[in-house]
Amino acid sequence: MEPRVKKTWKQVDGVLLLDKAQGMSSNDALQKARRLFSAAKGGHTGTLDPLATGLLPLCFGEATKFSADLLDADKTYEAELLLGVSTDSGDAEGVVTATAEVNVTSADIARVLPQFTGDILQVPPMHSALKRDGRPLYELARQGITVDREARPVTIHVIDQLEFTGTRLRLSVSCSKGTYIRVLAQDIGAALRCGAHLTALRRTRVGDLVLDGAMTLAQIDSIEEGARVACLRPVDALLQSLPRVDLSGEAEQRFSHGNPVDLPDGLSGKIRVYAGDRLIGVGEPGPGQRLWPKRLVQLAP
Repeated sequence: MEPRVKKTWKQVDGVLLLDKAQGMSSNDALQKARRLFSAAKGGHTGTLDPLATGLLPLCFGEATKFSADLLDADKTYEAELLLGVSTDSGDAEGVVTATAEVNVTSADIARVLPQFTGDILQVPPMHSALKRDGRPLYELARQGITVDREARPVTIHVIDQLEFTGTRLRLSVSCSKGTYIRVLAQDIGAALRCGAHLTALRRTRVGDLVLDGAMTLAQIDSIEEGARVACLRPVDALLQSLPRVDLSGEAEQRFSHGNPVDLPDGLSGKIRVYAGDRLIGVGEPGPGQRLWPKRLVQLAP
């Protein structure tokens, strides 16, 4: 037997737009991607259910310092619903709990969808990772236990009807963080008086990042390892919606060493800070109406 070669990890900095496959957890996808890039440090920007496919931004190295910034970002999904069949989980992995005849038209759907746009309340599903007394709800659900869940506010910005073929309905949904598309499918089915569950879900946007140009693990694996770094977006790919400040000379040195600098007029909130083309970090207005460093980056040469 040949001796096992120990994996050599290295500093890799950047953002991977991964097109996640169905059936894979977000953490499994992250660990496989880390190995493909030999990245010593990695993290994701929020989980995507194993049932779902599509955009999963992964962060390596210094980019992990900004991964939490996408947790609050809006998302867009393409969802497929099967009308006339309800399941206990709200998706295709659950047990069928009811069936009904479907006498629904595209016009009926168009009348119902506006009920679910804007600020609405959703009751989180039992088949979710939310915890009660330290235990995930899905563990209780598997034991046949149901507990009360408090409705939570979410925002559905847009729902577009993409296709309807009698019992199969495809929608595009743009929504806030914390939105359960499975619950939305169930609620739409209830409004149509036939029931429904989610059969497929594909995420196409997270914040300003879109699925176009994302790569699968198989596509990355087919590339010679030394060339895979070209698949990564720069560390500041997660920060493009923030206002930008450019520093030089003494101001650059002060900020790089964790000290505040003068704050340009008219700027507020988080601000990305550069020295030429090089990202230094992110700052925020603070005491003395100055720009204070919040996260600094040390990129590999």
